[in-house]
Amino acid sequence: MQHDGLVETVNRAAEAGRAGFYERIAAQGMAPLWHVLHGLVTETPKPAARPAHWRYAEVRPYLMEACEIISTEESERRVLVFENPGLPGQSRVTTSLFAGLQIILPGEIAPAHRHVASALRFIIEGKDAYTAVAGERTMMEPGDFVITPSWTWHDHGNLSDGPMVWLDGLDMHIVNLLSASFREGYPGRTHPITRPEGSATAEAGHGLVPIDFDHTSQTTPIFNYPYRVTREALDRMSRLRAPDACHGFKMKYINPLNGGWAMPTLATAMALLPKGFKTEPYRCTAGTVFTVVEGQGRARIGDLVVDFAPHDIFVAPSWAPYTIEATSDVVLFTYSDQGVQEKLDLFREQRGND
Repeated sequence: MQHDGLVETVNRAAEAGRAGFYERIAAQGMAPLWHVLHGLVTETPKPAARPAHWRYAEVRPYLMEACEIISTEESERRVLVFENPGLPGQSRVTTSLFAGLQIILPGEIAPAHRHVASALRFIIEGKDAYTAVAGERTMMEPGDFVITPSWTWHDHGNLSDGPMVWLDGLDMHIVNLLSASFREGYPGRTHPITRPEGSATAEAGHGLVPIDFDHTSQTTPIFNYPYRVTREALDRMSRLRAPDACHGFKMKYINPLNGGWAMPTLATAMALLPKGFKTEPYRCTAGTVFTVVEGQGRARIGDLVVDFAPHDIFVAPSWAPYTIEATSDVVLFTYSDQGVQEKLDLFREQRGND
């Protein structure tokens, strides 16, 4: 009998005499907890995900090649998925998160659909492309953070003369863990536009809402957080206070209605690290995806050393210690599962070398 994983107090010599009992309970769909307890309740997090780094300069040619071999009509979403090296074949960038790069060419439309999984779009390159969400269209620029809330119709289109690339981040693995996934395709290629562009920001983006405003979703009513606004906010903060030792000048995207994370499951933030700044060691239980918006530097995540450049993507799994050093002014967009962990009282962090 295989004894690996046995609780230390189990009398191993007596295990052979228990074999018949184990066989009888197995026939009833049961098993002894003392064979697996320490693997189920670990002393510290034991993620299968590993630190990882994707260089945009190396990935981008494959995106362009994908455009030659498949259309948006055939693929529905032309996305190359980032698969964590510790989780091959699972479409996971961390245990709970999805990440991939989506590309649409001039004149293309990624057709309308909706799903329970919430999605974020972080714009990497291009201009004059749009996302339409629940009847409102927003144009997208590099550095913009755009949200597709759960169960909202959405489609994407490119009105420019060049490719448009963005990072897709979804909570689909959290949804699937709970067996709560639904998906529906829209009968047409695009969903009707029923609200003027900018309506969401006009209604809720200035610290005010209409007196009869009714918003029941836990996701922010604002679905495009423009980079020009975020960058200015980071610059202003950097002139008003000292940087956080572990995060630099870091600001979270919030839902203006309740002050919480902009998305209930995915915690999103943007950080500015001035040239020469090096963070103190940090780790937390939230697996985190980093996207380089500006600048160059070096990150150490566990045993992995990452020399990063603009548009690179790297990952710090749960409880993996990391530091980041900026060799120029660096701006980093991050998303993680901290939002859902906090709601479940699971989130834990460790700052410095304590």
